[in-house]
Amino acid sequence: MKDAAMNTTPANTDATPTPDWAKGGGLLPAIVQHWRSGEVLMLGYMNAEALARTLDSGKVTFWSRSKERLWTKGETSGHVLVFKSLRLDCDADALLVQAEPHGPTCHTGTTSCFGADARPPLGFLAELDALIARRHAERPAGSYTTRLFEGGTRRIAQKVGEEGVEAALAGVAEDDAALLGEAADLLFHLAVLLRARGLSLADAVRVLAARHKPAE
Repeated sequence: MKDAAMNTTPANTDATPTPDWAKGGGLLPAIVQHWRSGEVLMLGYMNAEALARTLDSGKVTFWSRSKERLWTKGETSGHVLVFKSLRLDCDADALLVQAEPHGPTCHTGTTSCFGADARPPLGFLAELDALIARRHAERPAGSYTTRLFEGGTRRIAQKVGEEGVEAALAGVAEDDAALLGEAADLLFHLAVLLRARGLSLADAVRVLAARHKPAE
């Protein structure tokens, strides 16, 4: 898998351990997290064979305790979890799997087995960024985002300027609802402008993170 990575370095240590399968009698809990939004999608269990199958196939695979066999998520429904990366906790006895869901993760039809509202509040920005990237690549007819891209970078930049001014004016002369609406418009058009230049919101966030220096 070209875009898959296995990072087994636990938090707060410099070691790089292997999973401690013995602690769970050969099975360790595997928490699956949306690789873009951070939403917790589900909890399953892996043994060494399930982990090897995951890394080899690129599809998240568990050990089914009820069926007593390897089970690849989505093998019946088609709603697979495409593996992106893996981390171990500090005791090497729990796995954090980051994946991209193709369809709902839960059998009830929700994105997460923990309910429809399990996504972190800012997680939608990652989903929006991904949607804008798809619009840029596919250019579906009738899409406002498609029209923006086809209008060119200069036109998109003009829209960002307009929305920025409107947000500033709302900040000093209108109510909270108006400010929030204008801020939403600004965020959307800024994401489109970044994508038109081959960049993303995640790239801008990385710059912010690099500038941040925690207080001593």
